[in-house]
Amino acid sequence: MLQLNIKNETSRLRAVVLGTAESNGPTPTIEEAYDPKSLEHIKAGTYPVEEDMVKEMEAFLKVFQKYDVKVYRPEIIKDYNQIFSRDIGFVIEDTFIKANILPDRERELEAIQYVIDQIDPAKVVRPPEEVHIEGGDVMPWNDHIFIGTYKGSDYKNYITARTNMAGVTYIKELFPNKIVKEFDLVKSKIEPRDNALHLDCCFQPIGKDKGIIYKSGFREEADYMYLVNLFGKENLFHIEREEMYNMNSNIFSIAEDVIVSEKNFTRLNTWLRDKGFTVEEIPYAEIAKQEGLLRCSTLPLIRD
Repeated sequence: MLQLNIKNETSRLRAVVLGTAESNGPTPTIEEAYDPKSLEHIKAGTYPVEEDMVKEMEAFLKVFQKYDVKVYRPEIIKDYNQIFSRDIGFVIEDTFIKANILPDRERELEAIQYVIDQIDPAKVVRPPEEVHIEGGDVMPWNDHIFIGTYKGSDYKNYITARTNMAGVTYIKELFPNKIVKEFDLVKSKIEPRDNALHLDCCFQPIGKDKGIIYKSGFREEADYMYLVNLFGKENLFHIEREEMYNMNSNIFSIAEDVIVSEKNFTRLNTWLRDKGFTVEEIPYAEIAKQEGLLRCSTLPLIRD
């Protein structure tokens, strides 16, 4: 049996599901694009090719192996995008929560069923249908659970709005002892530089008390200030609009002092090293074209 344990984003990782880029399928049509960034690259003819994405994910896998992390991969579904395992489920404490994802993506959950089968069935839950919640929006942080959402009345018009207020309420009821804090995120169907697809596109905690943040990703100044007050302004690395677009906040922590980052994130990686972090740099710029990066490709199961 897998004894799940996830209390935060940075404790020493022991087991993880890493997505796969194998048999990724043809470049989507314009109509098939789920997010504005993919759309931009489909139109420009720069959408990533499978061979490059497989190489990038292999580099990520090698880092996990270096740190002796147990890595599970999804079963391959032919011609199907299975890179972003963060969307399909997430773990809080010892509970695996299946996400109600876009209906087209249901098969991604089936591809990791062999992992879910190793978990105590009493610890696997699926929210009711009206609850929308994806792993990219959910961040356990010790006594807190941070959740990205969209409170606009036009929620249903946005394919980029992935977690609703029913999702926030559901987590509050599931974890009554936690401080569940939701953040209202800026969404755009057409401009990827103004679209925080998930909370991890504009914020992520690192280390013990630090974080990476994009102020303009929050619709309400008060939500941004909540994090400033919690972490302290001097502990937050503020990214700019273009850095947000390139997914600088979507790195991944293997431990409190070890971070996997994209090799082109020069400003961020320099800051991290100055703060004492070990930075494992890998190429991930092709996968980033689909509006997802390192955190999006992982589903952590066990941390110390």
